[in-house]
Amino acid sequence: MNVAIMENFRAWMEVVGTAVDGAGVLIVVLGAAYSTLRFAWSLLSKVDEAYRAYRQALGRAILLGLEFLVAGDIIRTVVVSPTLLNVIALAIIVLIRTFLSVALELELEGRWPWSHTSAGSARPASDRAETSKAC
Repeated sequence: MNVAIMENFRAWMEVVGTAVDGAGVLIVVLGAAYSTLRFAWSLLSKVDEAYRAYRQALGRAILLGLEFLVAGDIIRTVVVSPTLLNVIALAIIVLIRTFLSVALELELEGRWPWSHTSAGSARPASDRAETSKAC
């Protein structure tokens, strides 16, 4: 009976992993479509700003989609078929997707993902000095 329960659980986790993968692909596709429509609309008014906003919106959609795709891979590899070969393949996929995520974050935000610059420290030193003198 325990074998049947485990097989049923694995089958459900396969479905869940595939659904999470599907959500990731859907996020990328819908994000790309939305970003493109926004880009086309903004070309009518703000041409200078349109390309930067398009790249940022598209990059964010790709980043979110990648997170879902990694989650789906983890679910399927760890729960459904945890063989050494599958774990190695997962590690390689996660490394590649992590590199892509870091590169996209750097491209979009202009900073490393782990360097959180607060609004106060992002201001020039002269502005911070004037604010502290006024207080």
